[in-house]
Amino acid sequence: MRFERDLPDRERVTVVLNVSAVVFFGVLLVVLVRRREATGFTVCVAVAFGFLLASSSAASAVRDVMAAALTALAPR
Repeated sequence: MRFERDLPDRERVTVVLNVSAVVFFGVLLVVLVRRREATGFTVCVAVAFGFLLASSSAASAVRDVMAAALTALAPR
C-alpha cells in the first residue's frame, strides 16, 4: 500500500491493520459460508466484517452498488 501524503506513523499502522482485518474477516466469512456453517461464530464474523467494511474507504463504493441494486430490483 502506498501513501500519497506523509502520514504520522500511528495513522499509517491503523490504515494497514484496518485493511488487513477487512481482508481477514472477508476470507473467513467466505470460508464459513461455503462450508454452510450457520453458527453464532459465523454471525459474529459477519458483523465484524460489516463493521470494518463500513469504516473502510470502500464504504462509499459498497453503498453505491447496494443503492443501484435496490433501485434496479424495486417494483415500479
